[in-house]
Amino acid sequence: MTAAEVVLDGLAFGEGPRWHESALWFSDMHAHLVHAFDPTTGTLDSIVEVDGAPSGLGWDPGGALLIVSMDDRRLLRLPVGGNALEEIADLSSYTDHPINDMVVSASGTAYIGSFGFDLHAGDKPVNTVVLAVGIDGSHRVAADDMAFPNGMVITEDRSTLVVGESFGGRLTAFTIGADDSLSDRRVWADLGGGGRFPDGICLDAENSIWIASPGTNECLRVREGGEIVDSVSTGDRLAIACMLGDDDRRTLYVLTSKGLDPEKARALRTGRLERVRVDVPGAGLP
Repeated sequence: MTAAEVVLDGLAFGEGPRWHESALWFSDMHAHLVHAFDPTTGTLDSIVEVDGAPSGLGWDPGGALLIVSMDDRRLLRLPVGGNALEEIADLSSYTDHPINDMVVSASGTAYIGSFGFDLHAGDKPVNTVVLAVGIDGSHRVAADDMAFPNGMVITEDRSTLVVGESFGGRLTAFTIGADDSLSDRRVWADLGGGGRFPDGICLDAENSIWIASPGTNECLRVREGGEIVDSVSTGDRLAIACMLGDDDRRTLYVLTSKGLDPEKARALRTGRLERVRVDVPGAGLP
């Protein structure tokens, strides 16, 4: 496959890329900013600052931007046309550690992953929860005993949620009920070890999933069952998250970094946005 092109350099730590209204939106997590990149003009707009460190992004049915605030464990909303963040839900009672990536269903339910332990202190991994926040701000545990639930997608037919379990080295699927509850938990794909584990993920129109695998410095295209059918190397850089974008949804955008440490990320700013063209367009949510 053609080598990835560097689009943006000098980011602190990019996460949560989303294609929305002809722009690539993403969180510069350790710089505490949400950005939108216009690939037509090459313009990068800073949308909002998030003191608690932004991660997962999405939009509610009314078009408001939803943002996971990691460190204070809140779900925030930026109203359409607004410039001040509003709290939708305080999720701090569920975990003492950061919450992270998110996907928002068509009905407005936000599914949010969590760390479960102090990653940067080198603590032993502890299984944790996926949370669900309703459009009315109500919240609950949607799934438990998850090994660092991270990137998430919802299939095109809205019937299935797939969650990347970073410390499980697998993708785990759930059936989404009419009330947005989750059931029928099963392994969608085991990545087979070898240092492969999922961070951010995105879905394509053939129901394959692109996985950013920071442990092997690559993005992998995986079919249900675990067959790896394509890959994009990120060289000596960690592949953190990916999203299929551009108006034909055939550009794989990849956020990369030289490391995970927050302080070093802010000081060194080694984060990049890269891209490469692929054959199969994006689908589903986000």
